[in-house]
Formats: sequence, structure tokens, C-alpha cells
Amino acid sequence: MGLFGLGGRGKSGGILNVIRCDEQEYLVWKWRPEGQAVNSTTRENSIRYGSSLRVKDGEVAVFVYKQKDGTMQDFIEGPYDDTIKTANFPVLSSIVGLAFGGESPFQAEIYFINLAGNVQIKFGIPYFDVFDPRFLDFAVPVAVRGTITFNITDYRAFIKLNRMINFTLEDFKKQVKDAVTKYVKSFVANAPQDNGIPVLQLERKIADISDLLQARLSKEMADDFGVNLKRIDLASIEPDKESEGYRELRHVTAEQQTQTIETQTEVNIKNLHDTQAINAENMQESLRIQREEAQRAQRLQTESNFIGAHALDQQTTVLKAGAENLGAMGSMGDGGGMNAAGMMTGMMMGGAMGSQMAGMMNNMGQQMQNGMNTPPPPPQASYMVAQNGQQSGPFTIPQLQQLVQQGQVTAQTYVWKQGMANWALAGQVQELAQLFMANTPPPPPVM
Repeated sequence: MGLFGLGGRGKSGGILNVIRCDEQEYLVWKWRPEGQAVNSTTRENSIRYGSSLRVKDGEVAVFVYKQKDGTMQDFIEGPYDDTIKTANFPVLSSIVGLAFGGESPFQAEIYFINLAGNVQIKFGIPYFDVFDPRFLDFAVPVAVRGTITFNITDYRAFIKLNRMINFTLEDFKKQVKDAVTKYVKSFVANAPQDNGIPVLQLERKIADISDLLQARLSKEMADDFGVNLKRIDLASIEPDKESEGYRELRHVTAEQQTQTIETQTEVNIKNLHDTQAINAENMQESLRIQREEAQRAQRLQTESNFIGAHALDQQTTVLKAGAENLGAMGSMGDGGGMNAAGMMTGMMMGGAMGSQMAGMMNNMGQQMQNGMNTPPPPPQASYMVAQNGQQSGPFTIPQLQQLVQQGQVTAQTYVWKQGMANWALAGQVQELAQLFMANTPPPPPVM
């Protein structure tokens, strides 16, 4: 790709010119009248007012006027195909007076800038030392190769940062390449520290590093050269695997990784054992509490069943004491004779006590009769549970249901009861299968 055409591409049209760029591949190209060599005379910058200007889509034509008060430019973006008129050239309208009338030329350099073309530069950075922040004693030589692709989008910034006259693409490429080499080398050397990428993992992270570099270099390329960085592709990040630093670092990191894996494995095994022990302890505690609750409920039931007999015992004791007092009341008076008043009182109290005793016996008989008429509760099936090599139980079905709700018994827990030939999974026992079924509400009615 050429930066400037050395020969003129314009065509003469009498005293007027057709100003256009016919180059196929270019970034920046300077127009000269046909037959005018580079820097031959000032005639190469003499433009006739009214000459024809043609700018293709994706191009911009830059008119540079050298004036005593400084350099000024007119920018004509394509597509454009018309004669040069002051109405279309704001700067030209201020420097070309009516006295010219198209008879005298004005001085201007005309550059065509390709806004649609891309420029690619390949770069290679020889070995430089990279350090892992964890092991600063080992320097690993690393080489980098890649390609950058850029174009011009802000042509005003490009012209402001770069001298258009006597400017070659090769010189421009060299400046860009030197800058990119500096930035890439600095970025890769600091990637282990700044981005947490180990030196031995740089090769594997090449895509991530390319993306990070592009984000970093885009602003630098725009600020320093006025170009748009489209892509930066790292082809390789190569550590010198024969170097002593690489071998030592690999040995140290491999040894550290082995120790880390072993330590983590030990921690995981200990956590597993501790978890199993805690679960077993929790299960035993839950089972103990459930057994105590069952025994307490049984004691309460027994006490309820025999509360009548206990009350009868207590009342019998009271009546016995009353009978003894009755005998004392019927004893001789002070003179050794029969105490008639005491006898009458004793008879009255004896009758009351007899009636009370008869009522108590009658009530107790009715309770016993009712108890005899009530059939005993049906026997409940009870299962043994095996978990972690230990057996516990037996548990009734309601107790098993509580254990299922607490997550201590699952469908994969082995159970056994009298009459079963072998242990079986709880979920496969028909009597217990319903304990593991989710309670799903009925579907809503169809509206």
C-alpha cells in the first residue's frame, strides 16, 4: 500500500483540472497535476478555481492552504462530484477574491485519505524476563508475536497529529510498531501481578490477554497517532521452556500444587467424617428423645388407666381412719359406761362412710366394666433402621414418619421388621412407600 502516489493522477482539461484519486490501495495519497514531479515547482499546488473535484464514498479530500496567519484546511467528504466553488469551500471563500474570477490559480495541497481501508502491522518481541509475584527468584524468558489492525476514522485528529507533507506509510508503520511493542511488552511483563495470570498460564490465557490489550491500547493509538485500533491479535506467547527459570518455576509450582491437593483432600475427608459423626449423633439424640417421649406417653396412659384404683386406695385409707375414730366414739364414758351420744354419732358417720364406700366401689366397677368392653389397640408394626453400619430402633410407623420429615430417614435407608427375610430399602416397602410421597394438592377447578 502506498502512502503517496509519486505521479499525478489528475487529468488536464484545458486550464482546468479533474482532481480525483484512482489508487486501488492507499491510506493517504497526495494529488498533483499530471506531469508534475514531487516538489518540482510550486505549480504542483496551483489549483484553478472551477476545477472538477471527485471524491468517492469512503474517502475524504483535504485541501491544505498555506497562509501567513497559519495553515487552514477544507474537508470534502465523499461521495462528491462537482466543480470547486467557494460556496462548498468555507476557507477558500475567504482567500479567493472576486478579482480572480477563475483566471488565477490558488495555492493548496490536496490529500485523499482512505477511511474504508485497513492497515495491518505484524510485530514480534524477542525474549524478555517475566516474574511470577509468588516466586520472584525465578525469571522466565517470554517472547510475543502478533498483529494489529487499524484504520482512520477521525481524519481531523489524524491530520492534527501527523505531518502530511513528506510523510510515508513505512515511517508511520514503524512508529506504530515501536509503540505497540512497548505497550505489549509492558503489559505481558506485568500481567501476573496486575491481572492475576500465572507465568506458566500465559500461553493458555492468550485470548484473554488479547482482549485486555485491545482495551488498553485503543486509547493510546487514538491519542498518539489519531487512528482507530480495530483488532490486536496475539499469535503466541512463548516462554523459553529450556531456560533454568522456567524449569525451576515449574518444579516449585507443581510441588506446591501437589501439597495443596493433598491438604485439601485431607480437609475434605475430615469434614466428611465430622459430618457423618454429627449426623449419627443427631440421629441418636433424636431417637433417644423420641423413645423418652414414647415412654412418657405410655406412663401417662398407665397412670390414667389406674387413677381410679389409686383414688380408691386413698379413700379407703380415709374411711379406715374414720372407722377407728368411730370405735373410739362408742367407747365407755368417764364412768366406764356406754357413751350413747357417741354411739349414735358413730352410727350416723358409719352409714355415711358405708354409702361413700359403696359409691366408690360402684364407680370403679363401672370403669373396669367399660375398660373390659373396650378392645385393646391393634398392634403397630415396628421397624429396625440401619445407617452407617449401625442399627437402631425399633420404630413405629408414626416415629418413622417424623424421622422422614427431619431428613434422617430416606427412601434409600435400609429397614427390617419381624417376618421380613432380609433388609430392604424403605422406599421399596409397600407399607412405608407412602411416607416418601410428596403431598400434592388437587388441581384447581377449570373456570
